[in-house]
Amino acid sequence: MISTKQKTKLLFNRNKLSKTKLLELYQAMLLPRLIEEKMLILLRQGKISKWFSGIGQEAISVGVTMALENDEYILPMHRNLGVFTTRGIPLYRLFSQWQGKANGFTKGRDRSFHFGTQEYRIVGMISHLGPQLGVADGIALAHKLREEQKVTAVFTGEGGTSEGDFHEALNVASVWDLPVLFCIENNGYGLSTPTREQYRCENLADRGKGYGMESHVIFGNNIVEVFTKVSRIVKSMRKNPRPVLIEFKTFRMRGHEEASGTKYVPETLMNEWAEKDPVHNFREFLLNQEILTEALDEKFTTEFKSSIDHHLLKANTEDHITSNQSIELNDVFKSFDNKEVDHGIEKTEIRLVDAISNGLKQSMQHHHNLILMGQDIADYGGVFKITEGFVKLFGKHRVRNTPICESAIVAAAMGLSINGMKAVVEMQFGDFVSSGFNPIVNYLAKVHYRWNQPADVVIRMPCGAGVGAGPFHSQTNEAWFTKTPGLKVVYPAFPYDAKGLLATAINDPNPVLFFEHKALYRSIRQEVPTDYYTLPLGKAAKLKEGNGLSIITYGAGVHWAIEETEEQSLDADVIDLRTLYPLDREAIFASVKKTGRVLVLQEDSMFGGIASDIAALIAEHCFEFLDAPVKRVASIETPIPFAANLEEDYLPRKRLKYAIQELLAY
Repeated sequence: MISTKQKTKLLFNRNKLSKTKLLELYQAMLLPRLIEEKMLILLRQGKISKWFSGIGQEAISVGVTMALENDEYILPMHRNLGVFTTRGIPLYRLFSQWQGKANGFTKGRDRSFHFGTQEYRIVGMISHLGPQLGVADGIALAHKLREEQKVTAVFTGEGGTSEGDFHEALNVASVWDLPVLFCIENNGYGLSTPTREQYRCENLADRGKGYGMESHVIFGNNIVEVFTKVSRIVKSMRKNPRPVLIEFKTFRMRGHEEASGTKYVPETLMNEWAEKDPVHNFREFLLNQEILTEALDEKFTTEFKSSIDHHLLKANTEDHITSNQSIELNDVFKSFDNKEVDHGIEKTEIRLVDAISNGLKQSMQHHHNLILMGQDIADYGGVFKITEGFVKLFGKHRVRNTPICESAIVAAAMGLSINGMKAVVEMQFGDFVSSGFNPIVNYLAKVHYRWNQPADVVIRMPCGAGVGAGPFHSQTNEAWFTKTPGLKVVYPAFPYDAKGLLATAINDPNPVLFFEHKALYRSIRQEVPTDYYTLPLGKAAKLKEGNGLSIITYGAGVHWAIEETEEQSLDADVIDLRTLYPLDREAIFASVKKTGRVLVLQEDSMFGGIASDIAALIAEHCFEFLDAPVKRVASIETPIPFAANLEEDYLPRKRLKYAIQELLAY
């Protein structure tokens, strides 16, 4: 037991805090410290698989969390156990989470702190670190739009500030005056990379100046300083919504994770920071001030250890989770009972681009919590003028121009969903989605499977060749996403389908990639109902009926197929998939079993495209009905060229005729 007169290495100013509050701060730090010490023992015993220690950093997690209101969201990282314990999460659930058991938060599907819980307003990290900063932007945006005077706090490490997502998230928060508290835990090292190899500015907080953002440097080992300063800052942020950047100076006393060790850290540095231990120093201060007694300290420690052991026993005796493929598959998406909305008899002939605009407008009227985000979509109306006039109808608070930062905007859309709103993000061109790829495939796609949180986000993807736009504005990259479990992919070819499917995609609480072929925008016209209506996802359309051949396709390929069947007077089924995931296997198999010959047509280049998967499915399920090998027709294996004659040769349109003849002659 520490002597009541031992000198502290840190200076504490009570700042008018009551004895009760000081003891509360101490207990809030002591509990995660004792849990960590227990976990290190269990790790050595092989009872948990991995541990990321926050020993020495407890004052930051505890101080920030206690400064927030319980209904304000907080987005922690690996070393923020104090966030979870301070919010009062039952310990047995944490222990079950770390053991991969059912009473955890991810049903054994993710480990350590990779989880969230709406009950406690905690949104856990993903290993890619950066996207959670943009998610905080979206959560804060929802609060601001509803005028709720709430703050959102998000953590990152000094290493994470090197990621582009850090820049993007701070830029968006600054431009939109979002009440986000960006917390950098500067603990000296990435995994093993010291700060001198991570950045060159003296203080990371200085970066706030570049964003026009208020920033502070706080000594992260002093719980009183952290709590009082953060409390003052967030109180001001609630009254005057704005982002604030805080750099907490601290140190990582153990390895990045326990297997890493600390051999790369100079011993003198370890000793220097050991003397600044936040728990030990605060205990000494409280003892010296006669706020805490040794007997009371012993009581706290004993009670906490007893509670830890009790909850560990509960977690340890819980059965190991068993795999059930039906449950696993069903949890990839949030269940969605699509209630089809029929339309009236009034129709008007419009282009594909008009149908999408009209469908989007009616969905904005249908869902008052729907937010549109994209580059130049407000006053300018977007590069394809799909949102022209929307600002006048819905205001700039709902139709939002964004900086050029696809990753942060996709992440912000995820944050809007977490905080009870819907989002549609327009990629100016579908090609640019590569800059927002990470949050789509690693956050939106996995979040419901991981911790039951839907990603109510639609990403509009103007795509496709045939307009002479070259390699960076012409891709049809749907296969990037059909490969990723957790994403729905829609690709209409006609105005009627586009309007109804877009309405359904927006109603659906799951993430949807909505592909819109640019060459079809103004070249395809159709009678379309003027009313709001929906069409089911996962249902193909049979556009032509025949017995000699099945052509399975989507997007621009639909129109090529129709043209070719008419030119050759073919007795053929033409199936427009409309939705690539979920895929209408029933329609595909029924057609193939009837005709015995099948050609799968896609605009994307051949290798790795969805045509390959469809061909494989047909071979597996319809082999005995086939009279010829499954034929695939696609673009050639190059990037998309600019010059008209090169682009024409790239695309499969000219080769389709000969492929059909070859298949029929087999």
